[in-house]
Amino acid sequence: MTTTYAQQQLTLPSLGRGSHLITPHITSALSSSSSTAPISDIKHGLLHLFLQHTSCALSLNENWDEDVRADMSDALDGLAPEDTKGKGLYRHDAEGTDDMPAHVKSSLIGASVSVPITDGRLALGTWQGIWFLEFRNGKQRRKVLATVQGVGM
Repeated sequence: MTTTYAQQQLTLPSLGRGSHLITPHITSALSSSSSTAPISDIKHGLLHLFLQHTSCALSLNENWDEDVRADMSDALDGLAPEDTKGKGLYRHDAEGTDDMPAHVKSSLIGASVSVPITDGRLALGTWQGIWFLEFRNGKQRRKVLATVQGVGM
């Protein structure tokens, strides 16, 4: 058995504001024959995903009911609302009313997740999926650095 360490930068599909299930995108990208960090080669190990941005986040959460993703977006908007009425909620407002709340939400949720790999597959729980949470208005191009480490098959 050999120990493997590999990295691959992934570009997420351009998704609008909200909470999005990206597990299929991640597993597809890291299972393709062109992947430089294939999870299928790992007997047991770890996938670490790091989002290279400060106004969005990654999370592990419910993968079945889309209402959970909508409710999560609504709850986070309540915690860090946009200053659409110009009340001076935030000092940092040069990039728009959605920017500073996006930084707050990103800090609350986080920019990375780690998922165990078992027998070449992500060892997620029954109802778990990898979420991408976009906090900015409009569609952005977002990059994720995937690091796969573990013992090979």
